[in-house]
Amino acid sequence: MFATLVRRMAGGPIPPRLRNATATPLVEAYNSPYKPKKIWPPDFSKLSQKEQFRFERRYKRRVKLATARPRWDKIVRLAQLFSVTSVLIYSVLFMDWQTENQPFQGLRSKFWGVLGAFSPAQRDERRTPDIAAITNSK
Repeated sequence: MFATLVRRMAGGPIPPRLRNATATPLVEAYNSPYKPKKIWPPDFSKLSQKEQFRFERRYKRRVKLATARPRWDKIVRLAQLFSVTSVLIYSVLFMDWQTENQPFQGLRSKFWGVLGAFSPAQRDERRTPDIAAITNSK
């Protein structure tokens, strides 16, 4: 980023033919032999209420279409969903509430009990048969 900025500053001034090239089409548009049928923006003081409302509706619809960014909106919605969900999961399962009665203690104990059944120690206990139970059953 800074290398590009330094390179552009060291390049010198923009030649005059390139500087005026951007302004030329704009000037030509105003000097066009084809005049527009309608003047934009219209003079709202000369329009009726119904015509004003139609122009407003049309303008709002066009602005909404021009500013629509569906990919960005989807990313923002997903980021919001992820952040809210992660905060809720953290507050329910991991957060220390610094109180005597934890509000989600029942849910926590049930969750960690189910998750604890998949721990390596619990898995080994399930795999090895209880020797005392086997000898007593004989």
